[in-house]
Amino acid sequence: GTSFGRSNTCLHSELLLLLSPGCDHYLGSGKVMDKCGVCGGDNATCRRISGVFKHSLTKVGYHKIVEIPEGATKINITEMVKSRNYLALRSRSGRSIINGNWAIDRPGKYEGGGTMFTYRRPNEIRSTAGESFLATGPTNEILDVYMIFQQPNPGVHYEYMLPSEKPVVPQQPSHRPEGNAVNGQGGYNQHGNPHHGGGREPPRLPDNPLPAAQPPRRTREYNWKLAGATECSASCGKGQHSIFHCVSRLNHGQVSEALCDGSSRPTSQEEACNLEPCPAFWDIGEWSDCSKTCGLGMQHRQVLCRQIYANRTLNVHTSRCRHLERPETGSTCQMKICSEWQIRSEWTACSVPCGLGQRSREVRCVSNVGDFVPDEECNMKLRPIDVENCDLGSCAKSWFYTEWGNRCSVDCGMGVRTRGVLCLTNHISSLPLEVCGSERPADAQVCNNGLCENRIEWFSGPWSQCSAECGAGSQQRSVVCLKSDEGFVIMPPYECSSLDRPLGQQSCNLKACGAKWYHTDWSACSKTCEGGFRVREVRCLSDDTLSSEGCDEQLRPAEREDCNPEPCTPGIDENCRDKYFNCNVVVQARLCVYDYYKTTCCASCSRVSHRQSIQLGRR
Repeated sequence: GTSFGRSNTCLHSELLLLLSPGCDHYLGSGKVMDKCGVCGGDNATCRRISGVFKHSLTKVGYHKIVEIPEGATKINITEMVKSRNYLALRSRSGRSIINGNWAIDRPGKYEGGGTMFTYRRPNEIRSTAGESFLATGPTNEILDVYMIFQQPNPGVHYEYMLPSEKPVVPQQPSHRPEGNAVNGQGGYNQHGNPHHGGGREPPRLPDNPLPAAQPPRRTREYNWKLAGATECSASCGKGQHSIFHCVSRLNHGQVSEALCDGSSRPTSQEEACNLEPCPAFWDIGEWSDCSKTCGLGMQHRQVLCRQIYANRTLNVHTSRCRHLERPETGSTCQMKICSEWQIRSEWTACSVPCGLGQRSREVRCVSNVGDFVPDEECNMKLRPIDVENCDLGSCAKSWFYTEWGNRCSVDCGMGVRTRGVLCLTNHISSLPLEVCGSERPADAQVCNNGLCENRIEWFSGPWSQCSAECGAGSQQRSVVCLKSDEGFVIMPPYECSSLDRPLGQQSCNLKACGAKWYHTDWSACSKTCEGGFRVREVRCLSDDTLSSEGCDEQLRPAEREDCNPEPCTPGIDENCRDKYFNCNVVVQARLCVYDYYKTTCCASCSRVSHRQSIQLGRR
């Protein structure tokens, strides 16, 4: 069994320590207590033992990490970083002092090994400090420090003082500490003996057979003496405090408390005074960390039924706490809302004007408050693509368009009329057409059907382009209320409320008009003067842009027309030179009809044009 009470022997040892002579006998001498507890000492009678337990652990449970020898003082066992692990303390005699039997005690003071241990466990959310055991000592038996392992060990720092005549070194477990893991019954391994494996040990301290000389001590005239205890103030458990009187050392008679040293007065400890067991209660542990860093997760805590018998707190069967509502051991939690992927921009234009290229868009991981966060905070499996291929087709293209429509969009005033415009690959003509480029021919132009009467009416703007190049789509236009009076004045919408408001959106189908004639721009004139000709390509295309024979031949646009009929004016242009050495090939290929070759092979094309004009004149 475990016991948390102080024995009479331990209490007697503590009183002797408190009542022993100290530096108060040498007032005015300027002497102070050294770190070894010697008045006027030079720190030569003790040694500081310290180290850090850094072994990696794998099994959940108790693992012995260091032992505190008998006679140790100024004990400090501290976890270097806050974690979900717990420190535990057990005497070599088998008594659990702190955090034994799989139960986590509350922070406070616990007696064990002849001294009082202060157990600290910072619980502030932002605190990073770990748990600690602190005691002034000295210990009267060997104590074992354990770790209740639940997550990777952040390191435990240990430190204490030992008399020089006791050069005991701390015993750490070997580098395989699972050998000290405990069973599932009592919370420790069944023997509790120190492990003496092949692990590294701190260097042994040298013996010091000649301690430093102690200053003479003067006998105290008055001391504190245990005189009894207060009446029991509790119906169960602890409720009684010790009473100390100031007495003369000669006749042990009680004197005024002012004659005794107030700083050496023993601390009155609360003692058990009623052996009736206290009612069982639920001892609630701390919540674990949330199982997820974002989104809905779970957290757990330990709930034990415990009962106080005199000065001992024991785990009991849960049936003894049935009169109380059992606290929840699990709960949902959410640290924050998970971040999500957002598409922050439309696709860019293709990286090439024709052929196969790439296009991209901005994809960012955005937190629940709208901040950009690293991509790792979002589910990488759900990331939208931000780069894809784009194919603009063959690079030999040209703009094709129909004739303008005859109908204006309005009966009076300013409106628009439209025509079809397409960029198609050249597969028919041998003309060296260039790519369509970004200068798309207009598909709408202004039309005017004259002034409207002085009246208020709805005015609709031009329809936007159809949202689909073929099939069903939609298009929008602006609709405003206007008053026509030698001009137009925009009126509030309610002024036109008596009139049927035109639709601001309608369905559209660009490919529902049947076959139509399409043609390219005119080529350059074959001659700059005295009459030449120019050509263009004309096609009859169906709704799906395939060649068709459904067009009316009487409406077929002309494919050739005369140009530049004005007479030639002879002259020599000094800037008209050939820019390439092979312009004769351009002349042979009859490419001088195009402006580009007229410029780059100006001299050669001019000579050919002059010869042709002479020959035509002779005919």
